[in-house]
Amino acid sequence: MPGYNDKQIINAARAWNLTVSSIRRDIEISGSPQRCEFRCVVECADHDQYVMENIHGRMVDNKQTITGRLDFLTGQGLCGANPYIRAAGGKHIIQNDGCFWQMSPYIPGVRLDRPGYAFDGWRGKAMADFLISLRQTSRNMPEPLLTPPFSILEYIDTLTGRIQAREPRLFEIVTPVVRYVENYLAPVHDALPTAFCHGDFHPLNMIWSDNGIQAVIDWEFCGIKPEIYDAATLIGCMGMETPDALTGPLVTAFIRRLKISGILSDLSWPALPAFMAAIRFGWLSEWLRNRDTEMIELETVYMGLLVNHAEGLKNIWQLAPIEN
Repeated sequence: MPGYNDKQIINAARAWNLTVSSIRRDIEISGSPQRCEFRCVVECADHDQYVMENIHGRMVDNKQTITGRLDFLTGQGLCGANPYIRAAGGKHIIQNDGCFWQMSPYIPGVRLDRPGYAFDGWRGKAMADFLISLRQTSRNMPEPLLTPPFSILEYIDTLTGRIQAREPRLFEIVTPVVRYVENYLAPVHDALPTAFCHGDFHPLNMIWSDNGIQAVIDWEFCGIKPEIYDAATLIGCMGMETPDALTGPLVTAFIRRLKISGILSDLSWPALPAFMAAIRFGWLSEWLRNRDTEMIELETVYMGLLVNHAEGLKNIWQLAPIEN
């Protein structure tokens, strides 16, 4: 734990009226560690456990908005949002010794069996049910908690402009994907209905039990987006796990459940393959930022696979019987 000693952590926990008995360095925390500067699990005398996160000062405003959204969704009945805990003074984020801290309950989970989990039909149903509940509970979210709609097309345009200038060979490779998105998504993008979305909805951002979802975590990208966004993110991640999963039990169960619910419009469903390809540019950006050449190559191969098989996938998913 470079930069943070036990005393700092214990002192910060006192803002929540917690007396820390131990700092559990042996416990693995779900979700991306990049969402904060530092995090750890603390255990109190009554054996309750909490995740303490130290966050960058520049992230405080966004984190406060996210905590407000999670409080609202939980208050509306969304199960599994795992909202942050208010400190003794009523704030979600406190400053202690020049550092900003927030806290949430620690929820233990069952590790995913990769890639085998990508073929568990029950997981597809569970994730669809969460999105259905999210749609229902977010409908009346107060205006201050909302964001302007996110445009994936503007994001791709900015990213590919940088790639063209800095990585001309990579730009040539992704150009067919850009053209596919321009041909099949751009004409309908602005007409797609929008909704409040998690923004990074995939199984590794969930804490699982043996038979369901205990919590959905890492809400940093939540906000108003085209309503198909979370579904496209999830299915795209399943195919990246293993391409066979795109037509496997998890994905087909997920799609069936969403179709039954009616939360996605007839305009959104045909745009699903193109939106999946578009969202992969966000992952490509992450690999570029980390200079992960292996993942950059893998990502571009996968993007090409999505484009080349888009119509076939669309036919398979549309032919899937609608059943409970």
